Amino acid sequence: MNAFRFRLEKVLEWRGKQLELEENKFRREIAALAALDRARAELEAAGVKAEAQVRQAPTITGRELAALGEFRLLVRSREADIARQRADRVKSLAARKAALLEAQRRCRLLERLKERRLEEWRLAVNKETEDMVSETYLAQWTPGTK
Repeated sequence: MNAFRFRLEKVLEWRGKQLELEENKFRREIAALAALDRARAELEAAGVKAEAQVRQAPTITGRELAALGEFRLLVRSREADIARQRADRVKSLAARKAALLEAQRRCRLLERLKERRLEEWRLAVNKETEDMVSETYLAQWTPGTK
């Protein structure tokens, strides 16, 4: 009997590459989302630090208060921008996750098909071997011999 050959091996390899690409895209989306979260945390920390510095100053001028007010507005504006970007990333991440799950499903489908075909091939090989052994055994018996 011939060696096992899965006719859809190239398709399986291609699906595996697709899966790898989708995994990489998913990881990049997660990294981008984490970067936005870090940027928001850094911005928040900078706002808290600036306010603490102004409050700890022995004397505060009107110019410093005005600068703090402008900085607060800037921080809020950037936080709003980051929140919008984060919402977009969350949507994009959901789409990437759906694509990743679909790629996993397609790849697993072919892998299961390959496993099934391999098992069928093994059963056929075993049957062929069993038939050959039976024929060999029966061929040893010649008529009229005890």
